[in-house]
Amino acid sequence: MSTSIGMPADPTSSYRAIENLIARYAELVDDGDFAGLGTLLAEATFTGTGEPVSGRDAIEKMFKDTLIVYADGTPRTHHVTTNVAIEVDEQASTAVSRSYVTVFQALPDLPLQPIAAGRYHDRFERRDGRWRFAERRVRINLIGDVSRHARQAAAQR
Repeated sequence: MSTSIGMPADPTSSYRAIENLIARYAELVDDGDFAGLGTLLAEATFTGTGEPVSGRDAIEKMFKDTLIVYADGTPRTHHVTTNVAIEVDEQASTAVSRSYVTVFQALPDLPLQPIAAGRYHDRFERRDGRWRFAERRVRINLIGDVSRHARQAAAQR
């Protein structure tokens, strides 16, 4: 599957292309497809709880080093992205968005529950007719039991 969306014929198409990129990020995390995340964010800077990370390989490694993956190959999470607000500058081929994220997790010994909630602040660029992430900043404001999701939290248990 392509990690960016073709040049739109109208502004509505730009919004849809950007929404699709935001949704694709959630799918890749929940699928445990960290190589896919590296590809999706290859030309972006990702800032989470640590130092900013850029480049396909560095982003893939950061996710592998940070998130716990289970026997089914996934982190057993479900990222829900809501309150998506997108502002597109068609002439400059740039866009920004902000959205909320709630992360749910369930395991055989852990009932389905929200484990984290926060905000995404994103920048996008359209290059060669395709929208792509230029930057993703993640700010987690509410933290539940992430001990079965994040390696650092698990080490502190």
